[in-house]
Amino acid sequence: MGGVLGGFATIAAVVGLGILLAHIKLVDAKGQRTLALLAFYVASPALLVTVLAESDPAEVFSTHLFATIAGVAAAVVVIAVIAVRRRWDLGTTVVTSLCSGYVNAGNLGIPVAAYALGDAALVAPVLLLQLLVLQPLALTLLDVDRNPERLPIGKVLIRPLTNPLTIGTGIGVLLALTDTQLPQPIEDPLALVGGMAVPAMLIAYGVALRLGPLPGRGVRPRALAVVVGLKMVVQPLAAYSAGHFLLGMDGADLFAVTLLSALPTAQNVFVVATRYERGILLARDAIFVSTLLAAPAAVVIAALLS
Repeated sequence: MGGVLGGFATIAAVVGLGILLAHIKLVDAKGQRTLALLAFYVASPALLVTVLAESDPAEVFSTHLFATIAGVAAAVVVIAVIAVRRRWDLGTTVVTSLCSGYVNAGNLGIPVAAYALGDAALVAPVLLLQLLVLQPLALTLLDVDRNPERLPIGKVLIRPLTNPLTIGTGIGVLLALTDTQLPQPIEDPLALVGGMAVPAMLIAYGVALRLGPLPGRGVRPRALAVVVGLKMVVQPLAAYSAGHFLLGMDGADLFAVTLLSALPTAQNVFVVATRYERGILLARDAIFVSTLLAAPAAVVIAALLS
């Protein structure tokens, strides 16, 4: 459990730095947006290339994957039903779905898998599912939402191939599949730039916390409660149920898939919301509240399943 708490402490420290920088007026709203866009267009793609190049894509085709899909689907279906009833626009629906089902598999999931579960590879199915399926689909829908004209089907299908995050993901997976090692003059700069991605996201998030309304005051409490409830209760419960009752998982495997499904909303959801100007405050508050609840949730899951 020390790995879980340590991961949360690291995230909190860097977010706190962003709050401090905004408080002393070293970074303003324009600077916050610049940080978020820099993470989106430059640092995150570089990070994805270097991380996924070292991964094993075969890990995605495991029982962990199908249990994870069940957890995500449960949260997204609820949001879809609400969106239809409330007549939300496509962009708001997509960002709200990400808030409810897109877990912090990178900068929190990796240390949790490595230190709390004893195997960093356990996070690979979640990471690859999100990067190869959920993220490209969400970004494509957001691109379509921003375009006031109906796009031809060809342009819709090619949109993911023009997104920097999807490009970085594709290159990283291709390198892994072909077991290709990048030349050092290329790999070293990519690793250096990619190392900026997570700090930039977290600092930008901290700046937004300080400059915007206090968490819970920028969005309706009921809406925030629904999103966080889906993320922290429905998603891990659905993953557990699918893993245990449908896939016959038990022991360490069942504990792993349940714990990883209970990770908080990922920080890059806020970056995406900022980029597309949809659900920014909801994304910010969902990340904040779910991150606060993640450590207690991990303790409860560990007590029940370990």
